[in-house]
Amino acid sequence: MKAIIFNLLAWVMLPIMDGFAKYLSTDLPVLQITWARYFFTVAFTLPLMFFFFREKLVWTDKPKLQLIRGLILLAANICFFYAISVISLAKALTLAFIAPLIVTTFSPIFLNEKVGLRRWSAVIIGFIGSLVVIRPGYVEINLASIAALGTGVMYGFYLIITRKLSTSDNPLLTLLLTGVVGATIISTVMPFVWVKPSLNQWSIMAAIGIFACIGHLFIILSLKYADASKLAPFSYFEIVTNIIIGYYFFNDFPDNSTFFGLFIIVLSGIYISRRENLVKKIK
Repeated sequence: MKAIIFNLLAWVMLPIMDGFAKYLSTDLPVLQITWARYFFTVAFTLPLMFFFFREKLVWTDKPKLQLIRGLILLAANICFFYAISVISLAKALTLAFIAPLIVTTFSPIFLNEKVGLRRWSAVIIGFIGSLVVIRPGYVEINLASIAALGTGVMYGFYLIITRKLSTSDNPLLTLLLTGVVGATIISTVMPFVWVKPSLNQWSIMAAIGIFACIGHLFIILSLKYADASKLAPFSYFEIVTNIIIGYYFFNDFPDNSTFFGLFIIVLSGIYISRRENLVKKIK
């Protein structure tokens, strides 16, 4: 029960971060908002790691893989923050939910996992769900929708690399290195895009980092009590928080096509997760 509570709390905290990012996007560049997410996350995470988990911070055996993971997540964050600056939180997140389908598609190549006909069918149905949301031919496809899909694709590869690292590196170290990689790289472009924030904007930028830190900490805590595959279906709770924030603060509410596409994508993701659990039990 602890695992479920911690996991659900994470999917409450992270959409709040997205809401702050969307609010700031009307006045600040997306890259600057992304920088705030990384800079303040590292600023709050580093002291926690140093004082409470110092003995677990053993240097990685796979620095190149850690670097690639950090780069992919940085690109995914930039795409997602751009997407929510243009389209609704719910629509962007729905399209990003194709990540588990990407994991299933490429796991035979990168993880040497066997994917059966049933899971391939669920992947195809899930992609159809994303087309229902975008509605090509009926609604003009914009760059923000493509960016949201790109977020899902990159996050899928991010999850694949995370699986590979989980057998060798401590998850706390992985969390810290990912933040440091993102903060270092995004900081190099700040002089070219920086817009001076007001005091209120500074506080919201810091809040983005705080909620990102707390959200990921809850995910790590949840994984102490249950396997990632068992907790995967609960990640879809994020859409509930997302819809509430989008409606009350931005007057955005998903249309019927977005709800229908979300329903298809979520069902596909849950089916894939349940099949993976079943296959593991059989083995």
